[in-house]
Amino acid sequence: MSILQTQARLVAEFQAIPDWEERYKRIIAMARDLQPMPEAHKVDENKVRGCSSTVWLHADFDGERITYEADSDAVLVRGLVALLLAVYSGHTPDEVLNAPPEFIEEMGLNAHLSPNRASGLTAMVRQIQLYAMAFKAKSDRAR
Repeated sequence: MSILQTQARLVAEFQAIPDWEERYKRIIAMARDLQPMPEAHKVDENKVRGCSSTVWLHADFDGERITYEADSDAVLVRGLVALLLAVYSGHTPDEVLNAPPEFIEEMGLNAHLSPNRASGLTAMVRQIQLYAMAFKAKSDRAR
């Protein structure tokens, strides 16, 4: 499934949930389903700057696709991380860079998160995109 298809699926899923309390519960459920991040990746260089909670984001590139791993010390933020990984992990750098995060606004997250959480979410997306830019540059140089 493409990034845009995954984004559309998530937007539809969240729009079908009638109220924000239930939507928060869904995000928290996503946090519980997120695979644990290896402790070896929970290092300072993998911390996402701009988040009020601690968020670690690590990426591996197999020469074609990026696999993101992430975790947070806050359950709601961990759910937001899981949401982003569901969208972006497993795709090429070009796919990541060509899929703007408009789904976040379409889901209503920016309007229903605290300013600190919304800022942190933006920082996480920016870090995901920075990894994609770096891997794209590395891949382009290898050609």
